[in-house]
Amino acid sequence: MKRTRTAALALAAAAVAALAPAIGQSAATAAPGTAYLQDPGGEEKAMKSMWTKDDMHKVEAQFRFHPSVQYKTVTKPGPDGAREYERKVADPKTLAWSPSYEFAWAVSDSKLVKRAVTTKDGRHPLVVHAVLRDARRAKAGEVRQELTDQPATGRTKVPGGKRIACDTGTYTVEWSVTRTGYGTLTGTLNWDSDCGQYRTAFSQDNGRQK
Repeated sequence: MKRTRTAALALAAAAVAALAPAIGQSAATAAPGTAYLQDPGGEEKAMKSMWTKDDMHKVEAQFRFHPSVQYKTVTKPGPDGAREYERKVADPKTLAWSPSYEFAWAVSDSKLVKRAVTTKDGRHPLVVHAVLRDARRAKAGEVRQELTDQPATGRTKVPGGKRIACDTGTYTVEWSVTRTGYGTLTGTLNWDSDCGQYRTAFSQDNGRQK
């Protein structure tokens, strides 16, 4: 029993450590550096790529989906004998997702030989776009930005601006990065909106011995 209780408390501590205050004392959102989904999969710098028809320009792109858990807090009294030491704790009933979308790109230009002796320089016009769809293919969120005068390599993170309820099934993210005049890279990834691990970690009964 002691080992089970220790493991449960460790899970709760890990979940709390992964969450940071966002709006006063009433809500919080997942801190930077927590889990995200990446397309293409693989190492952190993995990119999708394409060449223009004349084989003189290459566009690379990567997409990251940050689910970001959000929740409200409630005030609880301190332990027996020190009730005045109130504390703010997460309320499992208020868990929700607040997604954001991260795009990375790299633009290479061949100077003399096709697909060779490339350089990454100059400034570039780009369009980043992502759509979040539920299991019925209905649009649950969308972001689109036209970026002008961008460096040849870069990364931008766009807030989704919409909350997604927990446990509402599997979603699909469709994304694209366009280097205007060169071409468009696209991709998709799946995301499960289950909040079970957080709900368990913040449950009132978490770690309690029976």
